Amino acid sequence: MSNLPAFIAPSRFTDPAAALAKAREIYDASIAHLREAMRRFVAGDDFSGRVRACYPFVRVQTDTVSRLNSAQVSHLSYGFVAGPGRFETTLSRPDLYAGYYLEQFTLLLKNHNIELEVGTSTQPIPVHFSFAEHDHIEVSLSPERRQLMRDVFDLPDLTAMDDGIANGTHEPRPGEPQPLSLFTAPRVDYSLHRLRHYTGTAPEHFQNFVLFTNYQFYMDEFVRLGHEAMADPTSDYIAFVEPGNVVTRRVGTVATVGDELGKVPPRLPQMPGYHLVRADRSGISMVNIGVGPSNAKTITDHIAVLRPHAWIMLGHCAGLRNTQQLGDYVLAHGYVREDHVLDEELPLWVPIPALAEIQVALESAVSDITLLKGADLKRIMRTGTVASTDNRNWELLPDNGPQRRFSQSRAVALDMESATIAANGFRFRVPYGTLLCVSDKPLHGEIKLPGMANQFYRERVDQHLRIGMRAIELLRQERLDQLHSRKLRSFAEVAFQ
Repeated sequence: MSNLPAFIAPSRFTDPAAALAKAREIYDASIAHLREAMRRFVAGDDFSGRVRACYPFVRVQTDTVSRLNSAQVSHLSYGFVAGPGRFETTLSRPDLYAGYYLEQFTLLLKNHNIELEVGTSTQPIPVHFSFAEHDHIEVSLSPERRQLMRDVFDLPDLTAMDDGIANGTHEPRPGEPQPLSLFTAPRVDYSLHRLRHYTGTAPEHFQNFVLFTNYQFYMDEFVRLGHEAMADPTSDYIAFVEPGNVVTRRVGTVATVGDELGKVPPRLPQMPGYHLVRADRSGISMVNIGVGPSNAKTITDHIAVLRPHAWIMLGHCAGLRNTQQLGDYVLAHGYVREDHVLDEELPLWVPIPALAEIQVALESAVSDITLLKGADLKRIMRTGTVASTDNRNWELLPDNGPQRRFSQSRAVALDMESATIAANGFRFRVPYGTLLCVSDKPLHGEIKLPGMANQFYRERVDQHLRIGMRAIELLRQERLDQLHSRKLRSFAEVAFQ
């Protein structure tokens, strides 16, 4: 067996489906080559040289800044290149991203009088990224054999998967094409594998709308609602997925291949994920990110490669105004970033704007679920600035510095995650929003005590979660391409959504 898969010549396409089929042919051949080589390596075979297979690429070249259909698609924030030049990206998992890639290819062909070139790149696929979902090949290797892997196979290379493109710091080398996508194929694969680790679910189950929370109470209620939907034969949701890839199908439907592999884990993963699945992937994924901005950054770093249509934070916060009551809602329209976890990637001078479509959906959802309007709605929901801090015990600092800053910023609420999730949404061009629920008022002597907190959780969690789910229903009814706001685009933006 050769150490490289059979060469597949680059081809040019004006048919997006044919271009996708070619990318999949190259990817499947590369993965098959690596898996067969790894099987032989585990069996004890020796190789005379390095075993390598590379990702497919897609490339476009344009000589003009104009778009053919600029009048019809002027509302779009993606689907076109920034100007003349050569643009390229590597591709991974064309099975998982088939619909996404097909849309991006279609828009490029529609907006520019060009062809798509698809071929084999020079970017190696790390052998770890070739393993199937339930492959555990490495565990059967001796330590010596695992060490030898480095001499035979390509391993993950962190220099090939940084976030320079998303951060706006990437500068192509002379002769190097400009990027087509925010993420290279190795960066995508890295995050897909981390999602399995952190959430306990396969990336295939993630939906295009994501809810984040910082309390397991919300997840317990989401699980209840998920199983309730599965017992309803008229539900729009076709499956409910829990950690361990445990799949419950809607009553009246049959299991699909792979459902039997799900297994309840002995303990919950660090940030457990649950998924209410729709056939078109427009369902709801919900993740308990726990407490703190580090977790918030970590999980959004990885979910971003799935290119969701929106993510929304539903959590608890400290109310900072005397007029607020426990159980009131806060709709964030601005953020004070004292979380610090994104300071290197996104400077503090970068504003994080509110996105109109998300704001309207959240406010409408609060009204729909509480049945309140006008002044009555404003009585229980305040729109204002949310401050996020990395210091959970900020109240104990002796100089009142945080209180002074929060007052100067006009903040109405404080938490530890919302600004991080919004800032990473801004950084990765994922529409974002925040709706918090006041659970304590530390500046006014109403601190969170166990009995009070438990009663509060029972009374408010169900309503708050239903508001978040209703907001997603409203967003789903809109034109999804309009959710991806042009506010999130830079001067020279990549073409892929």
